[in-house]
Amino acid sequence: MNWVTIKRIFRTGFLSFWRNGFVSFASVLMMVFTLFIIGLAIFTGVILGTTLQQFRDKADMNVYFTTDAQESQILALQTQVNALPEVASTQYISATDALANFRELHQNDQLTLQALDQLGNNPLGAVLNVKAKDINSYGAIANFLQGGGALQTGQPQIIDKINYFDQQHQDAVNRLSQITTSAKWIGLIIILIFVLITIAISFNTLRLTIYASREEIAVMRLVGAGQGYIRAPFLVEGVMYGFIAGIVTMLLFYPLTWWLGQSTASFFGGISVFSYYIDHFALLFLIIVGSGVILGLISSYLAVSRYLKI
Repeated sequence: MNWVTIKRIFRTGFLSFWRNGFVSFASVLMMVFTLFIIGLAIFTGVILGTTLQQFRDKADMNVYFTTDAQESQILALQTQVNALPEVASTQYISATDALANFRELHQNDQLTLQALDQLGNNPLGAVLNVKAKDINSYGAIANFLQGGGALQTGQPQIIDKINYFDQQHQDAVNRLSQITTSAKWIGLIIILIFVLITIAISFNTLRLTIYASREEIAVMRLVGAGQGYIRAPFLVEGVMYGFIAGIVTMLLFYPLTWWLGQSTASFFGGISVFSYYIDHFALLFLIIVGSGVILGLISSYLAVSRYLKI
């Protein structure tokens, strides 16, 4: 197939698209709805996924030591905790640093700072911050510490208390994870429904186009036009439906994400849908426009195969 033939095929497809403006508009509009749902599913998944990951990242354990605990004992305990397979990292905060952090946290509370100064000594002990590889592992790490497994027999107790990501917080994360999974499945079902509706509408639109072009098709058959040459313009027309719908959908998402950007950033803890739209524009363009082109191509191929018998 030479370049002149290709140009004729695309020109015929474009002319057919504009000539059947109303039915083309109906197909494009339905595709816009479908692609818009796909885009919403992407943004919803990103928001829920990021929120869930933030919950997971904030999970940690703080081991508070008594004020008479020796630094050498704490460092030895830190070495043993680091050796546990469940532990990702640990951070040792000395009693001096803990006091400095406390003062900074309450810098606007003069009553608390005055009471602290009147004590004359540091009432805070050192702290060991522990990050686990999995949020389900904090209970096992706490049992190791509370059971005395980290301390030698006869050694005085140096652990004052342990605060960690407990079962209540774990349940909240599990519920959010279930909501995220359910939202993905619901979104997928809705997308499939709209995809089927879009294919059906585009299919019928192209059927009408084929019927309206029956005389032109008959003439092309008489002059010996090949099967591919007759069918190709209708495939081009279907691709145009999807391409234009994809462009329109991407344009619609710009003001929408800009309007919702600040709200999602403040409500969901830092994730802005507008920033995501800008930063991942190329990927979103590929997904949205590519999905539209594929939908249009499938619809036109089915319609041509069903109604254009050559």
